Amino acid sequence: MDNPPRVEAYDPRRPARPTGPATLVPPDPTPPNAAPPNRPPVHPSAIHGPWPSLAPWARYWPDAGRPAGAVTVVAIVAAASVAALSLPLDRAGAGWPITALAATAALIVARAVPVRPLPGAPAPLVVRPPVRAGWDRYAWGAATVALLAVGAVRSAGWLFLLCLATATLTGALALTGGRSLRGIAVGYTMPVVAAFRSVPWLRQGATRLRRPSGTGANVRVATTIAVSIALLAVFGALFASADAAFADALSRLTPSIGVPTTVRWIFVFGVALLTLGGAAFLRAGPPDLSPLDATEGRKVNRFEWAVPLGLLVLLFACFVAVQLTVLFGGNRHVLRTEGLTYAAYARGGFWQLAFVTGLTLVVLAGTVRWAPRATPADRLLIRVILGALAALTLVIVGSALFRMNLYADTYGLTRLRLLVACCEGWFGLVLLLVLAAGVRMRARWLPRVAIAAGVLALLGLAAANPDRLIAEHNIKQSRTVDLAYLGTLSPDAAPGLDGLDPARRACVLGRMSIPLRLHPDDWRGWNLGRERAREIIAESPRGNCY
Repeated sequence: MDNPPRVEAYDPRRPARPTGPATLVPPDPTPPNAAPPNRPPVHPSAIHGPWPSLAPWARYWPDAGRPAGAVTVVAIVAAASVAALSLPLDRAGAGWPITALAATAALIVARAVPVRPLPGAPAPLVVRPPVRAGWDRYAWGAATVALLAVGAVRSAGWLFLLCLATATLTGALALTGGRSLRGIAVGYTMPVVAAFRSVPWLRQGATRLRRPSGTGANVRVATTIAVSIALLAVFGALFASADAAFADALSRLTPSIGVPTTVRWIFVFGVALLTLGGAAFLRAGPPDLSPLDATEGRKVNRFEWAVPLGLLVLLFACFVAVQLTVLFGGNRHVLRTEGLTYAAYARGGFWQLAFVTGLTLVVLAGTVRWAPRATPADRLLIRVILGALAALTLVIVGSALFRMNLYADTYGLTRLRLLVACCEGWFGLVLLLVLAAGVRMRARWLPRVAIAAGVLALLGLAAANPDRLIAEHNIKQSRTVDLAYLGTLSPDAAPGLDGLDPARRACVLGRMSIPLRLHPDDWRGWNLGRERAREIIAESPRGNCY
């Protein structure tokens, strides 16, 4: 009796067998788009889609988890329009927090409103469960809004630029997450790529505006906007002609329309549209950076890392021991050393010590990544060597802060000296966190806590009004006050000039009033520091510095 024919189970991944008398080719046992061992699966569109360059991110960031809806497109366009109308590019002002709040509201609406599938649309390909956003994402988002809100309170441009740069980092953490240094670094680059990936995604959502909705009505956004503008223009002109007070208020709120203003509107609208589109795209399909957070570096031999770091600890110990009287000698060391001035004493070592502190943090991070921790002897060696290195670096941090304090007491405080001293204090806090992390040999929380400490320190510096602190500190010195430098401070320093005599105070306020008169603020550029300075200048008598 012949054997019955063999029936094979259907496998959709197996290519169809040829029906003719051709040579049979055995199927490839490896399924298409199979990920290497210990790696999550790769989304097909990340390799074969319109963005082939995204293949390095494919295993962490496959695609948007949900399609773009009509509400998402309308919310993003509305927030970008608010940014174009209210964002001042040349100064800190109220337009920055207004834009931040409008963007936050647009992202919340885009995420909260469900997207209905179009009739006849294919079912989405699900490759992994969506990544849930924890409470820390919302905390980073609140920190981003708070950093941008500094623009409505402080007029110091250097301070707001620092807040704006830090807001890009906290915004990326709110969108992508990331716990390790690698995860944070990769997540920081994703919003830039997401801005361009969101273009076809938003285009698909815009098509829903022209298709019938669930109620059978067509949504004509352009017509609605045109009718709204026409109604506002007609009735606004009538009300303005009927009442002078309303006409004055309307002229303050309405900008003068010209070629530069139109170009600025178009530029800001385009940048805001790409930025918010990328943020919405990331919220629709957050990347999964947990593989980066869980992976550790290739471990090296105990001899390969312990010997270099042990010699470095000895060098640090010798430096602290030999230079102990120099580091904390202060006035006595300056007076006893022939030809040594306070400027040479403070400046000659501060920058080198600050660079040593930053470089030591890099060495500590590399050691934690590559040093083995398998045996108790390895863990004990890490605790001893890294603990000694961190403790000696704390002594150097204290020395650098002492030098800067002595220099500021003698020659006055400046923005750069204050900022670098704050950075040194942050370095010292990070070193204390490193020592705390060495107790349990687990420091997944360390990068985020260090960044959060830096954000809180920056917000605290903004709340303390650094330009006012600089003015008050320099006025209290017994030496001659540099009135020219005080005049270069921002209007935030105006309340701190009360310690000057009336003539010199009027001189400094007169210099501060020049940019305030040349560049008046409208509602977009309204700033609490500049408004307070205008009130002080108006109440003080006029004077000059000659």
